[in-house]
Amino acid sequence: MNLYIFLTIVVCGIVTILSRVVPFLLVKRFELPALVIKFLSFMPITIMTALMFENLLVAKTGHLPLFDWQNVLATIPAVIAAIISKSLLIVVVVGIIAMAVIRYFNFG
Repeated sequence: MNLYIFLTIVVCGIVTILSRVVPFLLVKRFELPALVIKFLSFMPITIMTALMFENLLVAKTGHLPLFDWQNVLATIPAVIAAIISKSLLIVVVVGIIAMAVIRYFNFG
């Protein structure tokens, strides 16, 4: 690995860390308006929903999106686990196990 690649990796790491840490440092020092806090409280829900639906659909240029049936089948037990447990860890574990079973038996 040459020096250019190494420095690129280091600089990318620094930029990533700073972009994730600096907002928290700034927010700790200032009082945010109630409207902003209420808006930000919806962000995790919207981000998780966007990530979930992005993986449920397969887009091809010039065609309507199609379902990725393996992901759809793995989502069903994960959503049920979310409703029952309300624990992100349990949802992730159930989703991973469901996807492993689906891929092992080649469903979808």
